[in-house]
Amino acid sequence: MKQNRLALSLLVSLFVLPSFALSLQTQVNARSLNDPRQEVIELERQAKEATLKRDADFSERTLSDDYMGITPLGQVINKADTITARRSGQLRYESIEITDMVVRVHGNIAIVTARADVRGHDLGEEFNGPYRYTRVWMRRNGKWQTVSYQATVTR
Repeated sequence: MKQNRLALSLLVSLFVLPSFALSLQTQVNARSLNDPRQEVIELERQAKEATLKRDADFSERTLSDDYMGITPLGQVINKADTITARRSGQLRYESIEITDMVVRVHGNIAIVTARADVRGHDLGEEFNGPYRYTRVWMRRNGKWQTVSYQATVTR
């Protein structure tokens, strides 16, 4: 009798709990699809991966045509500049660790602030260190696009 209960408990944990967990994950994923904050957090994750991979297509898709960025050195860059820099390979990131992220959504605008500890090369020169950045996303025609970005060196 005791062995039967143990066997039944194992069956429940092997089959029922994983399907319950899968169902719960599906519900969470469905909710996050309708949650603008979660959409932007996912886009931030994708932006980090695209930066590490120098994926110019991601920039092409997600930067608005009127995008303006300000680099830590105070340079103003637009969408074309960003795409060109990604394609040329002049700027290469080896690592990006993002912490302290705060996402605030106000209607069709999302403002992201975060800290990024980065390591990479720009025109062969090594750079590394902590930065703070602000990225502004705007939902246009049902899609989020970056309209502004600014990074600042912190020491």
